[in-house]
Amino acid sequence: MTRRLVYLTLTGVLMLTAFPLYFSVVVASQDNSALSHVPPPVLPGANLIENIKRVFETVPFDQALLNSLIVSGINTASVVLFSTLAGFAFAKLRFKGRTALLLAVVGTMMVPMQLGIIPLFMLVTKLEWHDTLLAVTVPALVNAFGVFFMTQYLSEALPTELLEAGRIDGAATHRLFWHVVLPVARPAAAVLGMLTFLNVWNDYLWPLVVLASPENQTVQVALSQLRAGYVQDYSLALTGTMLATLPLLIVFGLLGKQLIGGIMQGAVKG
Repeated sequence: MTRRLVYLTLTGVLMLTAFPLYFSVVVASQDNSALSHVPPPVLPGANLIENIKRVFETVPFDQALLNSLIVSGINTASVVLFSTLAGFAFAKLRFKGRTALLLAVVGTMMVPMQLGIIPLFMLVTKLEWHDTLLAVTVPALVNAFGVFFMTQYLSEALPTELLEAGRIDGAATHRLFWHVVLPVARPAAAVLGMLTFLNVWNDYLWPLVVLASPENQTVQVALSQLRAGYVQDYSLALTGTMLATLPLLIVFGLLGKQLIGGIMQGAVKG
């Protein structure tokens, strides 16, 4: 009886979680006029292909998807690499001012992003990066959350004895990082990679401010153009949203195994 109740609960949670995605598919496959019917449609229609064509005809959505993939991919790889490097240094290396420097890094997390837009825009303009992908890529190559996250993880998951054994065998610090630290950090790196990709992919305010040309816009800015207009075309907007969600599902599918493995590893250790 208890097991059946657990399965029913999990099924209910799954249905509630998946319903927004399913309803997006329903709306994306309907004509905009069908959405005003009472009750609204609950089954997919036959206009999905037509709506997808309309999305790519209304805005340069293919270029926006490519731009977001480039920016998100570069930033994800950079944040994971640099955060793991910094986390390893803060967690296991001893140097003067380590605690003060870590506190300074963590302290930047308390500053709202909106406060830095004006000076960042002035800097980007001075560097002549305005309306280029460099403007949305370089400022996000590393972040304080990633450094703090990897520091906390490596402090617990990476045994000091393992590093000492590597040093006894003659391994330099860079070899320890590549051959010892990175394998241990893989579950946390997968989590950080997913969070970073999701955050960069969904970023809207800064790309809206700094990117003006349609060929340089990211997917979130392109989606806002689909929602523009005196009359809202919900089927068009939801079709674009559905297309923009697919890369996130693919990333989760690629990194989900590492994420679950990390959770199971932590449960076994606990």
